[in-house]
Amino acid sequence: MTSILMVCLGNICRSPLAHGILQSKLPTDLFYVDSVGTAAYHIGNNPDTRSIAVAKQNGIDISTQSARQFKVSDFDLFDYIYAMDQSNYTDIISLARNDIDIKKVKLFLNANAAIKDKNMPDPYYGDKSDFEYVFKLANETCDIIAKTLKH
Repeated sequence: MTSILMVCLGNICRSPLAHGILQSKLPTDLFYVDSVGTAAYHIGNNPDTRSIAVAKQNGIDISTQSARQFKVSDFDLFDYIYAMDQSNYTDIISLARNDIDIKKVKLFLNANAAIKDKNMPDPYYGDKSDFEYVFKLANETCDIIAKTLKH
Protein backbone atom coordinates (compact mmCIF):
# COMPACT_ATOMS: atom_id res chain seq x y z
CA MET A 1 0.00 0.00 0.00
CA THR A 2 1.30 3.46 -0.91
CA SER A 3 1.06 6.00 1.91
CA ILE A 4 0.85 9.77 1.49
CA LEU A 5 1.10 12.42 4.20
CA MET A 6 -0.08 16.04 3.86
CA VAL A 7 1.57 18.55 6.20
CA CYS A 8 0.74 22.14 7.18
CA LEU A 9 1.36 24.17 10.33
CA GLY A 10 -1.56 23.30 12.62
CA ASN A 11 -3.25 20.44 10.72
CA ILE A 12 -6.68 22.12 10.79
CA CYS A 13 -6.94 24.01 7.48
CA ARG A 14 -4.76 23.15 4.48
CA SER A 15 -3.50 19.64 5.17
CA PRO A 16 -6.92 18.24 6.21
CA LEU A 17 -8.37 19.59 2.95
CA ALA A 18 -5.54 18.11 0.85
CA HIS A 19 -5.88 14.85 2.82
CA GLY A 20 -9.63 14.58 2.21
CA ILE A 21 -9.40 15.63 -1.44
CA LEU A 22 -6.58 13.22 -2.35
CA GLN A 23 -8.22 10.40 -0.41
CA SER A 24 -11.40 10.93 -2.46
CA LYS A 25 -9.41 10.54 -5.71
CA LEU A 26 -7.53 7.33 -4.88
CA PRO A 27 -8.67 3.75 -4.26
CA THR A 28 -8.47 3.14 -0.51
CA ASP A 29 -7.36 -0.45 -0.97
CA LEU A 30 -4.15 0.74 -2.66
CA PHE A 31 -3.49 4.12 -1.03
CA TYR A 32 -3.49 5.45 2.51
CA VAL A 33 -3.68 9.24 3.00
CA ASP A 34 -3.22 11.12 6.27
CA SER A 35 -2.34 14.62 7.46
CA VAL A 36 -0.36 16.26 10.26
CA GLY A 37 0.92 19.63 11.42
CA THR A 38 4.46 20.70 12.18
CA ALA A 39 3.24 22.55 15.29
CA ALA A 40 1.39 21.22 18.34
CA TYR A 41 -1.24 23.99 18.50
CA HIS A 42 -4.30 21.90 17.68
CA ILE A 43 -3.46 18.30 18.61
CA GLY A 44 -6.66 16.27 18.96
CA ASN A 45 -8.87 18.94 17.36
CA ASN A 46 -11.06 18.44 14.32
CA PRO A 47 -10.36 20.56 11.23
CA ASP A 48 -11.38 24.22 11.24
CA THR A 49 -15.15 24.51 10.71
CA ARG A 50 -14.51 26.51 7.53
CA SER A 51 -12.37 23.69 6.10
CA ILE A 52 -15.09 21.19 7.00
CA ALA A 53 -17.73 23.41 5.35
CA VAL A 54 -15.85 23.95 2.07
CA ALA A 55 -15.03 20.25 1.84
CA LYS A 56 -18.67 19.30 2.52
CA GLN A 57 -19.83 21.83 -0.09
CA ASN A 58 -17.66 19.83 -2.54
CA GLY A 59 -18.90 16.40 -1.45
CA ILE A 60 -16.01 15.49 0.87
CA ASP A 61 -16.35 14.77 4.60
CA ILE A 62 -13.27 15.68 6.65
CA SER A 63 -15.16 16.21 9.93
CA THR A 64 -13.77 13.08 11.61
CA GLN A 65 -10.10 13.94 11.04
CA SER A 66 -8.10 14.75 14.16
CA ALA A 67 -5.01 16.97 14.26
CA ARG A 68 -1.69 15.50 15.24
CA GLN A 69 1.91 16.67 15.09
CA PHE A 70 4.55 15.38 12.66
CA LYS A 71 6.92 12.85 14.23
CA VAL A 72 10.24 11.47 12.99
CA SER A 73 8.57 8.05 12.79
CA ASP A 74 6.35 9.44 10.00
CA PHE A 75 9.38 9.11 7.71
CA ASP A 76 9.11 5.34 8.23
CA LEU A 77 5.34 5.20 7.76
CA PHE A 78 4.92 7.32 4.61
CA ASP A 79 6.19 6.99 1.06
CA TYR A 80 5.37 10.60 0.10
CA ILE A 81 5.28 13.62 2.39
CA TYR A 82 3.80 16.82 0.96
CA ALA A 83 4.47 20.12 2.73
CA MET A 84 1.97 22.93 2.12
CA ASP A 85 4.60 25.68 2.17
CA GLN A 86 8.33 26.32 2.37
CA SER A 87 8.27 26.90 6.13
CA ASN A 88 6.69 23.49 6.79
CA TYR A 89 9.03 21.89 4.24
CA THR A 90 12.02 23.30 6.13
CA ASP A 91 10.61 22.12 9.48
CA ILE A 92 10.14 18.57 8.16
CA ILE A 93 13.57 18.43 6.51
CA SER A 94 15.17 19.56 9.78
CA LEU A 95 13.90 16.33 11.35
CA ALA A 96 15.16 14.07 8.55
CA ARG A 97 17.67 11.45 9.59
CA ASN A 98 19.15 10.77 6.16
CA ASP A 99 18.80 11.26 2.40
CA ILE A 100 16.08 8.61 2.20
CA ASP A 101 13.90 10.73 4.52
CA ILE A 102 14.68 13.92 2.60
CA LYS A 103 13.74 12.38 -0.76
CA LYS A 104 10.24 11.61 0.53
CA VAL A 105 9.48 15.30 1.24
CA LYS A 106 8.06 17.48 -1.51
CA LEU A 107 6.48 20.91 -1.68
CA PHE A 108 2.82 20.16 -2.44
CA LEU A 109 2.29 22.82 -5.11
CA ASN A 110 5.48 21.79 -6.97
CA ALA A 111 3.28 19.06 -8.46
CA ASN A 112 1.20 21.76 -10.20
CA ALA A 113 3.21 23.47 -12.96
CA ALA A 114 0.39 26.01 -13.52
CA ILE A 115 0.95 27.56 -10.08
CA LYS A 116 3.74 30.13 -9.82
CA ASP A 117 3.81 30.67 -6.04
CA LYS A 118 4.56 27.24 -4.61
CA ASN A 119 3.46 28.19 -1.07
CA MET A 120 -0.13 27.17 -0.38
CA PRO A 121 -1.73 30.20 1.29
CA ASP A 122 -2.89 29.69 4.87
CA PRO A 123 -6.59 30.63 5.03
CA TYR A 124 -6.79 30.58 8.85
CA TYR A 125 -7.03 34.35 9.29
CA GLY A 126 -9.11 34.80 6.15
CA ASP A 127 -12.74 34.33 5.25
CA LYS A 128 -14.81 31.79 3.33
CA SER A 129 -13.34 32.86 -0.01
CA ASP A 130 -9.81 32.09 1.24
CA PHE A 131 -10.88 28.55 2.16
CA GLU A 132 -12.59 28.15 -1.22
CA TYR A 133 -9.40 29.26 -2.98
CA VAL A 134 -7.28 26.80 -0.99
CA PHE A 135 -9.78 24.05 -1.82
CA LYS A 136 -9.52 24.92 -5.53
CA LEU A 137 -5.70 24.86 -5.48
CA ALA A 138 -5.63 21.63 -3.48
CA ASN A 139 -8.21 19.98 -5.73
CA GLU A 140 -6.30 20.84 -8.93
CA THR A 141 -3.02 19.69 -7.42
CA CYS A 142 -4.50 16.48 -6.00
CA ASP A 143 -5.83 15.65 -9.49
CA ILE A 144 -2.25 15.81 -10.77
CA ILE A 145 -0.80 13.85 -7.85
CA ALA A 146 -3.52 11.18 -8.08
CA LYS A 147 -2.91 10.68 -11.80
CA THR A 148 0.83 10.40 -11.18
CA LEU A 149 0.39 7.92 -8.33
CA LYS A 150 -2.04 5.72 -10.26
CA HIS A 151 0.49 5.31 -13.06
